[in-house]
Amino acid sequence: MHKIAVAENMQRLLAQEDTDGDRCITVRDRGPKRFEATCEEGEPLLVEGTYQLANLLQELALARRAGRDALQIDVEKLRQNPLDRLSSAIRSRCWNGLTRRMDARGLAKVLQDPKSDGQLRLYVPSSDPAALAYYQELGDCQVILMPETVTPDYVVGLNHQPGLLTLAMRDGQPLPYLVPGGRFNEMYGWDSYFIALGLLEDDRAELAEAILEHFLYQIEHYGAILNANRTYYLTRSQPPFLTSLARALQVSGKLLERVVQAARFEYQQVWMSPTRLMDCGLSRYFCSGYGMPPETLMRHYGQLLQPYAERHGLTVEAFRWEYEERRIVPLELDDYFCEDRSVRESGHDTSYRLEGVATQLCPVDLNSLLYRYEMDMAELDCAQADEWRARARQRKGLMDRYCWDAEAGQYFDYNWRTGRHTGFESCTNLFPLWAGLASPKQAGELVKWLLPHLEQEGGLAGGSLESRGPLGPGRSPRQWDYPYGWAPHQILVWSGLEAYGYAEDCSRLAFKWLRMMTQTAMDYNGLVPEKYDVVRCSHEVKAEYANVGAEFDYVALEGFGWTNASYQVGLNYLDEEQLQQLRCLRCSDADEVKS
Repeated sequence: MHKIAVAENMQRLLAQEDTDGDRCITVRDRGPKRFEATCEEGEPLLVEGTYQLANLLQELALARRAGRDALQIDVEKLRQNPLDRLSSAIRSRCWNGLTRRMDARGLAKVLQDPKSDGQLRLYVPSSDPAALAYYQELGDCQVILMPETVTPDYVVGLNHQPGLLTLAMRDGQPLPYLVPGGRFNEMYGWDSYFIALGLLEDDRAELAEAILEHFLYQIEHYGAILNANRTYYLTRSQPPFLTSLARALQVSGKLLERVVQAARFEYQQVWMSPTRLMDCGLSRYFCSGYGMPPETLMRHYGQLLQPYAERHGLTVEAFRWEYEERRIVPLELDDYFCEDRSVRESGHDTSYRLEGVATQLCPVDLNSLLYRYEMDMAELDCAQADEWRARARQRKGLMDRYCWDAEAGQYFDYNWRTGRHTGFESCTNLFPLWAGLASPKQAGELVKWLLPHLEQEGGLAGGSLESRGPLGPGRSPRQWDYPYGWAPHQILVWSGLEAYGYAEDCSRLAFKWLRMMTQTAMDYNGLVPEKYDVVRCSHEVKAEYANVGAEFDYVALEGFGWTNASYQVGLNYLDEEQLQQLRCLRCSDADEVKS
């Protein structure tokens, strides 16, 4: 063990090794990659190579955060194999870093929203007087009671006074929830399901159970599991995983009764509602709100709004205000933003698969999830088990009729308006494997024909290169398309492949993804981001939005929710040889270290 002064060694380490000034030590830095940490007793501690230097920086930063002047460090901790170090960081640090609480200590933090006007507002549903009393007593923000009936007009009226929405409480205290990471301080719908899977892997069942409670609360008080608990998300949901989470938690007793009641409501009032159930019998994503999504930066829509602003002799910002106040209402803009918001309900914002046609599609992903929902309910809702199985059989028949292409050997989204499927090759076309909807023959066709078009060096891309098409002026990259890959896709496809007996394919894909994650963490100071370029095996994603989780100082305290989960879940699919390969990975610049 070596005892080293935190402040002095951290300052010297950064001055010598952080040559690009980003407050991390990575393969991009051009320092000597050889540092002597001053010890309080004995010889200096010699640390060499990007990986060990970054680990030292992280340990010093954690000690400083804990208020310690000195750090007791075992050199073997700096040399710990990258698999165990990353998995341990997720388990012991990242889940805690992502946990938020809407109580006296945590409320001020979660109310912060970079997309708002700076005012701290908390909205409480009229059906929750206990929450109203609790937050009024705290007095830390403006507490606003919502009307009994929340309409799209009411929601759009909140665009200029947005706020956070309350979540579940127990015994008079708000339950914790987890955020995706980075700038996000709210609980997101489908993110939370995958986060819960990671929590269960790491024996944090109490947090996974809290997520389920928040799901139930949102259905009871807001009528749906929301995109996220901010006012501007009140008119849209996200991909449905309530029943799958309940089964993962093995709920029983009174909690099971509550789940069944909530699931019946969500199924009928959200996913089988007149706005989402099409005449063909399959469902679509549909956001009932209108106007520009307030959570999206103005620069995404400036070019679109410019001609309308000029037509009315207004600046773009002034036109936006008039449009949101519904004093100027171009119907074609309403149609555009309905499509845009519905893409966001799908969770796949954005992709050329959905852009401009989201409401016209009965997508493979949503209807696969609903098939799984129906089969889950056949197990959870014993009183109506036969009815749920009949619904599932009907949905499978409709999917085979409208979405299955025998010639291509895969499912495609069905455009109910044109009466044809789209032909767009997406990772979501593999969701029937996770859902158990595909026949063994169909599963074999998917593995034979679709999987090779999506598999890359770092795992599965969101779609094929051919389906994405060429890029250029006026056609920029979309973050859910090729060459980018996302954790939820990997997790669902791994599970589906294993369920259909394709264990070798499952293991190979999981290894590719985890190898990319491990190498990135080694090379970039413990980085775990939202998404990856799976062709280049890189965290550098140059499409639309920044790669959340990629920016931090000294030590990654959070990672990114579902990406963390994919690592912990993915380890289960690897054999010992693959695990050993991950343990033996070396930093990309290992051969360049100066002597």
